[in-house]
Amino acid sequence: MTSNDLSSDLEDFIVTRMRMNHIYQPVMLKVLLDGSGEASLEDIAKALLSYDLPQIEYYGLRTKRMVGDVLTKNGVVEPIKSGSAIVGYRLVDDCLSERRRAALSALCDDRLEQFIEKRGGAIWGHRSLSNGYVSGSTRYEVLKRAKYRCELCGAHETQAALHIDHIIPRSKGGSDDLSNFQTLCMSCNTSKRDRDDTDFRNVLASYDTREQGCVFCELGAGRIIAENELCFAIRDGFPVTHLHTLVIPKRHVADYFDLYQSERNAIDAMLHERRRQVRQEDPTVTGFNVGINAGASAGQTVFHVHVHLIPRRDDDVVDPRGGVRGVIPSKQRY
Repeated sequence: MTSNDLSSDLEDFIVTRMRMNHIYQPVMLKVLLDGSGEASLEDIAKALLSYDLPQIEYYGLRTKRMVGDVLTKNGVVEPIKSGSAIVGYRLVDDCLSERRRAALSALCDDRLEQFIEKRGGAIWGHRSLSNGYVSGSTRYEVLKRAKYRCELCGAHETQAALHIDHIIPRSKGGSDDLSNFQTLCMSCNTSKRDRDDTDFRNVLASYDTREQGCVFCELGAGRIIAENELCFAIRDGFPVTHLHTLVIPKRHVADYFDLYQSERNAIDAMLHERRRQVRQEDPTVTGFNVGINAGASAGQTVFHVHVHLIPRRDDDVVDPRGGVRGVIPSKQRY
């Protein structure tokens, strides 16, 4: 078979026969093609890592919270910011000659070599199986069980990098049994660290909590006008104005202040979506009241959280000033 035939066969594989469920195949082929047909395992692994955005996000966070913070406090580097967000770092001394930079870089190489020679494999010992490194098969099972969501804040894997975390840390004698793992997003896991043995798995199960006899838990599907994974929207049965909408968490929870952050996020997204839809349906809508009754003294009569989205129109009342202050009529105007 000629080289042209092989090239044509490879092209056919890439274009038509390559079945992908991840990025691995084209990345490896690209490394081989860019490397005159061969590459080391290390080169292929490095190329794969360059596409692993959760890993990059993870080390970006570690840079800001650890090494970047240490070097900044020592006056060696300073953060580069976009608004309030740190997006990079620069050397405080930016007047170094090329020769001086090379000499200092060589000193860093010396320190690295000395440290690696002294510590050896212990540098990455936390990743060994005996120290709690999570295998691919275990990671898959834990993620599947968590429905690919953080079991604390509810973030989906498309929204944040997910980590597989020991519930009882290895440092406290925790095992590598599947029952001792949970899924946390990078932010929650970094905040938890390895000194906490709180089990967040019941949070995921609690999303399915419903209460018999609750009008919203037993609501017929025919009334639902929109929904996402954690909440839904209906028209109010006793509307204050036309298109008055309620946004309701699927989990049975009485008080707004007991909602999980993920539910608040879902409700907020639904409010924005329904606001756009209401304004499309009725261009005369010029404002909204958004309200929550939390507790009997605040007027709550159905003890399953629901957020009111009430469309307002010019001149729908004589004097709208004060808005939600009208819950106590004598205080509406000031």
